[in-house]
Order: sequence, then C-alpha cells, then structure tokens
Amino acid sequence: VILVMMKKPFRGFALAAAASAALLAALPAASSAKEITVAVSATFSTLDPYDAPDILTRLAAKSMYEGLFSFDSKMQLVPELAESYTVTPDAKVFTITLKKGVKFHDGTEFTADAVKMNFDRLLNPDNHLSRYQVYKFIDKVEVVDPYTVRFTLKGPLATFPRRLAMSSTQMMCPSLIKDAKGVEGKKITAFNACGTGPYKLEFFNPSEKLVVKKNPDYRLKGLPKLDGITWLPVIENSTRAAMLHTGEAQYAFPMPNEQIASFKNDPKFRIETVPSIMQRYLSINTTVKPFNDVRVRQAINYAINKQALAKVAFAGYAVPTETLYPKEIPGAVKLGPWPYDPKKARELLKEAGYPDGFTTDLWSAYANTTSSKVIQFIQQQLAQVGIKTRTRMLEPGVRASVVYGVKNPAESGLRLYYVGWADASMDPDWVLRPLLDSRQAPPKFMNTSYYSNPKLDELLDKAVATPDDAARSKLYEEAQKMVWNDAPWAYLVYEVGTAGADARLVNFTLRPDTGIDFINAEWKE
Repeated sequence: VILVMMKKPFRGFALAAAASAALLAALPAASSAKEITVAVSATFSTLDPYDAPDILTRLAAKSMYEGLFSFDSKMQLVPELAESYTVTPDAKVFTITLKKGVKFHDGTEFTADAVKMNFDRLLNPDNHLSRYQVYKFIDKVEVVDPYTVRFTLKGPLATFPRRLAMSSTQMMCPSLIKDAKGVEGKKITAFNACGTGPYKLEFFNPSEKLVVKKNPDYRLKGLPKLDGITWLPVIENSTRAAMLHTGEAQYAFPMPNEQIASFKNDPKFRIETVPSIMQRYLSINTTVKPFNDVRVRQAINYAINKQALAKVAFAGYAVPTETLYPKEIPGAVKLGPWPYDPKKARELLKEAGYPDGFTTDLWSAYANTTSSKVIQFIQQQLAQVGIKTRTRMLEPGVRASVVYGVKNPAESGLRLYYVGWADASMDPDWVLRPLLDSRQAPPKFMNTSYYSNPKLDELLDKAVATPDDAARSKLYEEAQKMVWNDAPWAYLVYEVGTAGADARLVNFTLRPDTGIDFINAEWKE
C-alpha cells in the first residue's frame, strides 16, 4: 500500500523547445524567418539523451524530446509529461500520474508502458548507457494503469523528481526503443530521434548540423511558433559572432565574450548575460605521480590567478570559484577562492621533491576558442612555477574515448584536464557524487580525477539517505570542506552565461543551468 505523504498538483506548463530567427533587415523576413539557425560552440555527440555525455547535445535534443518533469527559467521544478505525483513518507516510492492525450512523433500514444520501457532500457546494464550511473538507484518501475507509473527506489531520495527533471530521461517512442537493444542498438538511437517534443528530426550529422522541423501535432496548442531550427556547430568564436552579424544565424550560444561590446549598443541585436551554475575546473589525476601528492595539487591551485583568468579568457564574464558547488544549490559553503600565490606554489613543489618542477600533459575537454584561451593561460601560469605542459584540445568523440572510455586509471593518459559541470538537478548529491565519488571514476562515470576518499563516499551515501534537510546540509558541509583541502581539482571559475540574438527573436532565452528556454520562441518584425 502506498502511503501518500504529499500530492503535488502542478499548474499547466510549457517546456523549453523552439527557436530563434531570421535574416537581418536587409533580407526578406517574416515567412523565411520562421526557420532559424542557432550557432553553438561545439560538435554534437549522440541524440540519445540516455547516453549523451555533453550538455549541449542534450539541449539540442530537447527540440524533439520531453521528460516527466523539467525546470522553469528560475530552476523551479515543473511538470512536463507528468500531471502530478505522490510520495511515501520514507521517500522511496513515487507514483506519477501522466498527462493524457499526448502523442509521440510516430502517432502512438504516450502511456505508462512507454515510461516503463524507457527506464527498463536505461536500467539494463547490458545496454551500457552512460546515464545508467545517474539512475541506478531505481529498483523497479511498474505500470499501475495506462496513465500512472510507480517508481520504487533502492533507498530514500526526496529529490527524485528533480533528478527526473534532468535532460537525461527524455521519453523515446517505444518503436525506436524496440530496435535499439544492446550495444549495437545504441547506433540507432544515436542518429535517430522520436519523442513527444515540439519538433521532429529532419537531419543529423554530429559534426555538421542538427535540423528539426515543427511538429504539427504537438500537445500544446499554438506551439511551436517557428517552423524549424537548425542547430549548427561553429567552434570558432569570431565565426559564430560574424554569422549573427550577417544574419546567417539568429542566435549565437555562447556569445563570444570578447565580441559582446560590438553588439551591445546595436538595436538589431539582443545580448543575454545570465549568472550560471557552470563551474570550470582543472581535474587532476590523483592516482599518478606527482599528482598523488596533495602538496603538488595544492601548488597548482596557488599557481593560477583566477581573477586574471576570468578577465583574459572570459573577458570578465566569469567569477573565481569560492564554493565547491554553485551557491544556487542548497548547502553550498564559501571556502575560497583559492589564493594566487606562486611563491607558495614553488615552496610546496620543493617540499614534494620537485624543486625544478616537472613536465606533464594538459588536456581540454573542448576545442572552442574560449577553452583554447583558458588552456594557454593555465599553461603560462604553471610554467611560472616550473610545471611545463603539453596541451591537447579534445573533440567530443575523442573525449568519450580517451577520457571516459578507459577501463582503469593505469590506462588513462589524463593528467590535467580542463572541464566543466553544471548540475542539472540543482541537488548537492549530483555535483559531489558523479565527480568525486570513488565509485564513479571512468568508465563508470565522471570522476576524472580518480579521487578516492572512503570517508567522502560514506558521507555521500549517508546524506542522500537523510530525509531531514538540516542534517543533510551538515553532512554536505563536511564533505565540501574535506574535498576543498584535498584539492583533486584546481578550482577555477563560474561562468556567466552569454548569448546573442537577432532582436526580432523573442522568448529564446538562457537559463542558469546553461540550458535554453525556447518553447515559446517566435519571430516578431
């Protein structure tokens, strides 16, 4: 028997998914403007949200897919395909009522059977889906009736609906899932898409573009208001800005920070700047010499001037890291920023047995212009304390293989790794666990520092099972202080999200989690 502790009826809600628009005033607008181009900073990975390692691809996939829950522009939980939910007092059993009358792109009805099929596929370890680690705490998914589905968890997790609001658990058509079994089946979902979203897949080439067209049978009347979106990878900052200026693109994300000033006072354009929860850090492989010595890791932190990094690489659109996870997430503790002190860095290196420094590898998870500036800056800063680096910029496919695909630390070439993380659930557990839990190291998940601290693992398990908010916050506070001093990362900056748009494109806006709200987007002359 389900003991209902609370029932959460939700107001009507329209998710994110529509677009930006049109050529500049010199070109014919209205009708041609209904299909827009969005220039983004990286190539795509897989259209399968359950397997996509990068936020950008999952963002674009939201054109076609919807989940049970989502977040609004203020990062508050809202329903998407769910109508309401109830939860037992022990926070282990969640019963979700679904919206009725929703159709998949192939014309079939969205029901509880489809929800179960999606989660059964995810929770089958034989399918080797990367987001399995995010949801393996689900014990079972049961169909109660055609529009009711029950999730039973292995342990309590009061924030479970927020985990469902992440962009990983989007509802795929059962017809697509039936053809996508096992490892080989991943190729089918990687290049095809079938969901309930406002747009349908027209064309996809990961390195070239993603084209979606309006879904005429979308569940929300009158939406979407655009006829289509072309998501176009444009790695070079100046090219992305030039495309916005000439009208080849109607939205540029992120907007090259160094080019914002030239657009800001032009009424033909709209510039967005939003404080974000995207944290940038340098992951340090703690299992290999010399980085297995905490003094070396601390020296790297002292060696990097975060204020200067924010100014030089991000044109001021970033702030030095003061907390282990963003202050917008409950329980964040101010611990820094880590001071810039190259003299202290050299002293620590000498104490650790490296008075003359050493040579190592410095990789970037991204190949865009801003990341190149970050890497060059870090390389110069480390060189000043005697640490010489060989740099490498990774494309998504290469990153998946050489970073996240390695079987154990001994096989990894990773030493220093510039990367970012935006917690899509706004839950402390989902910053600390995937990035720092020893059980989440590649190939399981994202702990690229291979940081291993049994006390931290124990704290995380205890915190996630603690229903009392105050008690849970104390556990997370202890965990944050522990990790900060162990320095498995060099703590760098939090980005300020930036985007540029044609002024005639409205309701296409950035979110703090680096996502975009675009369901209500339209073109206005």
